Amino acid sequence: MFLRILRIVSRFILRIIAHVETYGFENAPQTGPCIAASNHLGRLDAMLAFILTDREDIVMPIAEKYQYNPVWRWFGERLNAVWLNRFDVDFHAMREVYKRLKKGEMLTIAPEGTRSPTGAMIPAKPGAAYLAAKTGAPIIPVAIYGTEDKEVVRRLKRLKRLDITIRVGEPFTLPPLSRHNRDEQLQAGTDEIMCRIAAMLPEKYRGVYATHPRLQEILGENGRYSPPKDKSQQHEPRQENEK
Repeated sequence: MFLRILRIVSRFILRIIAHVETYGFENAPQTGPCIAASNHLGRLDAMLAFILTDREDIVMPIAEKYQYNPVWRWFGERLNAVWLNRFDVDFHAMREVYKRLKKGEMLTIAPEGTRSPTGAMIPAKPGAAYLAAKTGAPIIPVAIYGTEDKEVVRRLKRLKRLDITIRVGEPFTLPPLSRHNRDEQLQAGTDEIMCRIAAMLPEKYRGVYATHPRLQEILGENGRYSPPKDKSQQHEPRQENEK
């Protein structure tokens, strides 16, 4: 009930403050385990994960520092969030997320682990790749831009609507981890996730992955800049075809 009310209120607010263009939402499954992995630009990113899907079984890791803020702790408890230590290997959090993925829930995660200070992508951590390889859950790459904290504050101060774009790519899976060269496998899996996200972003957001060979392969396969086709959904704030 809390999540349903939060969605209604948040969607109403988002319609007022933002123009949101979405592409490829048909790629996000409505049931079954999956890992929605996105780049991370601002605080608004996390809220979008709850607003733009009707799934009730979302697993959201939240940085442990917010656990000590009474407001964030209150929200986290009601959203059944998983508190995550971003700077060390958090085995407790990983076991909890693994268990919930095996139950068929949907994990939303930003592999970079923190907001990019420049807006361009920064090196990602291997947690998402590890969970995908261990559970076999499909990965849904998600590219978001227009949610940079500075841009959000600047526009709202001037009473201007935000321009947010969200692109959802096709699901893919990673092979199970073998006993040998696990670090190399995790790095390759992480790079695969991030390059698929980068391929859906304008060049200025690609950051450390801009010159990655795998990104160049993906761009060569899909064309220089080809967003996935959109599928209208009633709950989305607003959708328009990209020019």
